Amino acid sequence: MEIILKEDIAGLGYKNDIVDVKPGYGRNYLIPRGLAIAATESNKKIIAENVRQAAHKAEKIKREAQELADRIGDLVIQIVTKAGESGKIFGAVTTTQLSEALKEKGFDIDRKKIVFKSEIKMLGQYTAVLDLHKEVKKEVAVEVVAG
Repeated sequence: MEIILKEDIAGLGYKNDIVDVKPGYGRNYLIPRGLAIAATESNKKIIAENVRQAAHKAEKIKREAQELADRIGDLVIQIVTKAGESGKIFGAVTTTQLSEALKEKGFDIDRKKIVFKSEIKMLGQYTAVLDLHKEVKKEVAVEVVAG
């Protein structure tokens, strides 16, 4: 029996895949639970159109992320924090602080999409990676100064 998966199923396939399963598994388990639909000609056409539209939307999102990365360019973000005489800062610089600094520069990037390459505990130059899209990553220089 041919079915179209509505979500990823381990060991069987991914969303929108057309797979062959035993009739009982399809009729009694997958279809009633909403995990799959029968692979009729009309359903195949609907899924093909949905996949095409989703690919178009995904391309648009990727293009917007790339444009944002290009606008950021070689920007150096300066974060002012309290530090001791040895250059050791009190606490650590967080992704929230970097997100707010980027927002002040006009770039609204969620703190969950920011990753530091190393923990920031001293004054100096560091690098952060902005995860703008699964295929678009942008490195940003972060300068931590005493204030």
